[in-house]
Amino acid sequence: MKYLIGLSFIASVASIICGYWLEVDYGQKLIGFGVLGLFFVVIPLFTYHRWKDRDAKEYMLTKEKIEDMRKKEGDKRRF
Repeated sequence: MKYLIGLSFIASVASIICGYWLEVDYGQKLIGFGVLGLFFVVIPLFTYHRWKDRDAKEYMLTKEKIEDMRKKEGDKRRF
């Protein structure tokens, strides 16, 4: 998976650089396809790869976590 992400990233960046550098009629299309590749292929694959084994509940702010934070700070207010 990480090789696919790396290859897609390199291809997208190369497309953007070639679009800027080369004097061809379809240079703007190369830039556009590079940006689309980054935002619709590379970033979703990267976020999936990094978050696939994690539990989202660990990062949610709940009443219990707020009360625990207040206890650590010494705050006596109730939620």
